[in-house]
Amino acid sequence: MQLQDREFEKEMQFQASRSGGAGGQNVNKVATKVELKFDVQNSGLLTEEEKKLVLEKLANRINSEGFLQVVCQEERSQLKNKERCIDRFYELLRQAFTKQKKRKASKPTRASVRRRLEGKKKQAEKKTNRSYRGDL
Repeated sequence: MQLQDREFEKEMQFQASRSGGAGGQNVNKVATKVELKFDVQNSGLLTEEEKKLVLEKLANRINSEGFLQVVCQEERSQLKNKERCIDRFYELLRQAFTKQKKRKASKPTRASVRRRLEGKKKQAEKKTNRSYRGDL
């Protein structure tokens, strides 16, 4: 089941404000910065296991009240920033829910071992040629 099918938009809270930075007079008069807040603990759309995963993996994006926060202020229009926030929200959830593959240990190939040993031999020869042998 896709994440977008669950209709998280019902539980999202949006807040618009003036964004900082460059942009001329438009920045000073138009509230284009959008902040998305999502209450993870009180969500009816997430299972307990999913809530635990989100709280664990996205802990740095969750504030002290338990809200997952996403802020967008790149675009000049509030609507585009809102769309970007929603896209980022779904991407964050997707990343939190995907399980990392376990790394399988592998041995180095014969060719790579041979190349490494040849390199070491060349380096050793170089060093021995530099040394003073005296009167042999």
